[in-house]
Amino acid sequence: MPDNGSDRVRLADSSVRVSRLGLGCAPLANMYDVLSDEAASATVDAAWAGGVRYFDTAPHYGLGVSERRLGAALAGRPRAEYAISTKVGRLLVADPDGAGRSDDGFLVPADHRRVWDFSADGVRRSLEGSLHRLGVDRVDLVLLHDPEFHEQAAIDEGYPALQDLREQGVIGAIGAGSTQWEVLHRFVTRTDLDAVMIAGRYTLLEQPALDALLPACSTRGVAVLNAGVYNSGLLAQDAPDPSSRYDYRPVPAHLLARAQAIAAVCARHQTTLPAAALAFAAAHPAVACLVVGAATPGQAARNAALVAAPPAPAELWSDLFAEGLLRPNAPVPADGCPDG
Repeated sequence: MPDNGSDRVRLADSSVRVSRLGLGCAPLANMYDVLSDEAASATVDAAWAGGVRYFDTAPHYGLGVSERRLGAALAGRPRAEYAISTKVGRLLVADPDGAGRSDDGFLVPADHRRVWDFSADGVRRSLEGSLHRLGVDRVDLVLLHDPEFHEQAAIDEGYPALQDLREQGVIGAIGAGSTQWEVLHRFVTRTDLDAVMIAGRYTLLEQPALDALLPACSTRGVAVLNAGVYNSGLLAQDAPDPSSRYDYRPVPAHLLARAQAIAAVCARHQTTLPAAALAFAAAHPAVACLVVGAATPGQAARNAALVAAPPAPAELWSDLFAEGLLRPNAPVPADGCPDG
């Protein structure tokens, strides 16, 4: 990893370049906790100050709240200096009857509902809505969001629609994003994606994407945007505890124990679990960018500082291998450079 997150990497053969550290913007949409517009904007400002020039959002995040807050926070900054990705697959449909309720998982009024739609028309309508909420005339990367739920439609209809938009120059790059590495592997081998966003499946805690997805991306030149590298917060703490979340749910006991064991090894080598988690997640050569969420300016600043910090000693990784806490074929930071 470079000295800061602003070093740019091109996504495959596209014109889109992203910083090595990106901001995941789901937390800006009142995910679990209510934020003010001002607090959300301050978080984006802190990420920017830390070198972040890539921002990922989606209509799904707070029923459009994330997109609106991100667009407002970036307004006035030179458009050529940053990249935005958003997602398609869920259309937002007005639902006046839900205005008095809170959206599940995001503490916002449920005045819209999500409708799965990977059709060509649905993709275009979703993108139009996102551009309006973001207040921009283009987005750099559009990701098919959780296509495993409607895989055939996403491949047969959604992907060709994005391909047309890419050829027309309306968008810069196409990707797919999911927590399921298997569906992303199928997209990589069956389509001409520029990027995949894998969430939570290539982390210091677990590496199921290592055997098939990441090698396929390397072979085909598909950039990997590694998201969820803290496993929804479990690896974001120096000392994980039972209140930690894993995949947005309470952490299972066996995974908590594993995370605590990794944290203990980190402490022996004068580093922290979050620092090691970021360094490891960036070390695979297929990984172009880490996409890390933040709900506060302090979290955004800490992530940027950890990315820029000197690497952990090689003995850390040796001990994790020796204790069976890391797969023996996993690339790790080497020769003092966290890029591996």
